Amino acid sequence: MADQDAQDRNLPASAKKIERSRAEGQLPRSRDLGHFALMAAAGTLLATLSPTAVDWLQKMLASSLRFDAQVLATPGIMTTRLIDLAGRGLMVSLGVGLLLMAVAVLSSLALGGWNWTFKPLAPKFSNINPLTGFGRLFQWAHLGQALKACLLALVLGAIGAMVLKDRIAAYVGIMSVPLPAALAYAGQQLMSGLALLGIALAVFALIDVPLQYQLYMRRLRMSREEMKQEMKEIEGNLEVKAKIKAKMREMAKRRMLAAVPTADLVVMNPTHYAVALKYEEGSMGAPKVVAKGADLLAMKIRDLAKESKVPVLQSPMLARALYAHAELDREIPAALFAAVAQVLAYVYQLKAALTQRGVPTPQFVPDANVPPELDPHNKTAAPEDEA
Repeated sequence: MADQDAQDRNLPASAKKIERSRAEGQLPRSRDLGHFALMAAAGTLLATLSPTAVDWLQKMLASSLRFDAQVLATPGIMTTRLIDLAGRGLMVSLGVGLLLMAVAVLSSLALGGWNWTFKPLAPKFSNINPLTGFGRLFQWAHLGQALKACLLALVLGAIGAMVLKDRIAAYVGIMSVPLPAALAYAGQQLMSGLALLGIALAVFALIDVPLQYQLYMRRLRMSREEMKQEMKEIEGNLEVKAKIKAKMREMAKRRMLAAVPTADLVVMNPTHYAVALKYEEGSMGAPKVVAKGADLLAMKIRDLAKESKVPVLQSPMLARALYAHAELDREIPAALFAAVAQVLAYVYQLKAALTQRGVPTPQFVPDANVPPELDPHNKTAAPEDEA
């Protein structure tokens, strides 16, 4: 069954599955890269700081082992010196330890990157099942890691044995030379041995880093059923978002239609566009669009305006220009001020004639002066290209 399941998972992992895997704490990591980084950092510290460290140790020991009459008269001073030496050594060890810890963290982040999650810390009872754990021991991934670790240990041991075999006579010979020269020679031999070990670890890291990434992506491969299920989840989310947007549009439409009875004028072309305008002198700098719509919505705006006794004016070019360039709940564009002022003046005069005696009724509907470039149906030919 496991082999069949592995054969079914032949599709590359999607971005969503990779993100879900990172959220669960599953990341590609390379132990060999960490080993090499620590070895390189330790070797660099020894190469750069060993002369300073040796000089500092010599001075510290010289000052600590100096005795005089005062020291002999105060036996407790030796305890004070011992505490001082221990404190200095602890500070040096702490600094080196923090540096190596930072190198270990950075080397771990180099392949998988930073990931913050507490899910790997959650208890899983399947991990303490001895039968399950025994079965994991014989998985190909774990067997491969064990064989690689054995090979690395064998290579490093062989390199160490070869270095000792070639230089054992020299190590014995340094016993006959002065201590400073012996320490210098031992340091050189140690650095050369560490360099060979570092080269071996670098080779293993160069192989292990891409290998771990490929194994990680291989574990995340998906079957066709998983891909279909993920697509269904994504489409489901899109459907929910579409329903929410549709609901918001419906609510906005209701609010817009509720504002039609408060308008001063509805400008229409015969069937396609309708724009409801409102103007309050003193509180508005220019007329504002309170509702607009096309086709069936335009008919609805017209019917509501007639039910509320809001004047409906047929002005096709102005209706098209307002619908195309004026935004809902915003003042009309400045280029349409003159045209809208003409139709509003006609409406106000018509209302005054209907409610007051002696006011003449306007004899004709004004022809709104709309700039041709604001009419979306204007098909003026573009000027010819200059030669």
